[in-house]
Amino acid sequence: MITETSAVNFRQNLGEMLNQVQYRHDSVVINKDGKPVAALVDARLFERIRRMQGRFDALCLRIEASYANAPEAEGLAEIDAAIALDRAQVRSSAKKR
Repeated sequence: MITETSAVNFRQNLGEMLNQVQYRHDSVVINKDGKPVAALVDARLFERIRRMQGRFDALCLRIEASYANAPEAEGLAEIDAAIALDRAQVRSSAKKR
């Protein structure tokens, strides 16, 4: 379960929030001025996120390297074409319903 709380409430109830995360494996999103600024997650989940971030970064570097010599305008045109195709497919499947 994900709980949202203000920074003030989080500070006042830190022990309880830590117990929620440690024993119930919940997550706590901490808001400041109504906007999320941090999250408290259990250590196992954090480790999974860190591993995934590393793999994601490596994948981004591989993609970047493979397109290093492609002209920017050509790449942007391909992205625009892929978006247009996807939107057309979504519209088409929505009409079939």
